[in-house]
Amino acid sequence: MAIQTVRAQVNGQWYTLSYNSQNGKYEASITAPGQTSYNLPGGYYNVTVEATNTAGTTGTADASTLDGLKLYVHETVAPVITILSPSSGAHVANAQQPVVFTVTDETGGSGVDLDSVVVELDGVQASSSEITHSAITNGYSFTYTPAQAMGDGPHTVTINASDNDGNAAAEKSTTFTVDTVPPALNITAPTEGEIFATSTVAYAGTTNDATSSPVTIAITLNGEPQTAPTVSGGAFSGSFTGLSDGAYTAVFKATDAAGKSSSVTRNFTVDTSVP
Repeated sequence: MAIQTVRAQVNGQWYTLSYNSQNGKYEASITAPGQTSYNLPGGYYNVTVEATNTAGTTGTADASTLDGLKLYVHETVAPVITILSPSSGAHVANAQQPVVFTVTDETGGSGVDLDSVVVELDGVQASSSEITHSAITNGYSFTYTPAQAMGDGPHTVTINASDNDGNAAAEKSTTFTVDTVPPALNITAPTEGEIFATSTVAYAGTTNDATSSPVTIAITLNGEPQTAPTVSGGAFSGSFTGLSDGAYTAVFKATDAAGKSSSVTRNFTVDTSVP
């Protein structure tokens, strides 16, 4: 008996195979399935081959009997890394600042390979115990928390990841500055307990922060916010005007870019009465 027809079924669609007399094989060009086979049982598409002879007898074979009938399809779309915090250029006061990021694959993709996620702090790879994750749509949310305190100054965290088909995401990184030291603050005027015979009282001071400049100054007088002075070269000055006789408490607060602050309180009295 001669073979009359040979056909193959891939992903529910049948294809007719033609005999190639040069190599003695039945062949056909097919369109590969549009989705990765990673998520299928066994990680492959099952191919069924059916041969029918001139007597109408049919024989079949599939991947359960022939490994050569396992069709592996890989996607080509890389996953995406998104760093949520801290943003590049941020100043933080936490020496063990957590870095939060997500890695997501496209819908219907092979999914994020958890073993491929690599985090580096200043070029040194983080250990798996420093990284936690939870599932989100099409991927995972990660939190990297350094086990050891980082020194004050700039630090860079770099993240790499791939999907289960081996497509590597574009590397992402964030550079931030750790600042655990409050800014210096020195109030040169008024002095503590000073008495003034005028309704205008001048104030002055200096401030600086080696890691997180510039520093901003906030002032309250008897609990009421005052106009913030401009800090230039670390120095600032201004005056309280229209003061009536009585006791006053001025609080000067310096805050750096990392949110660390220092404060100084000055108590003074205004007495314009004639002795």
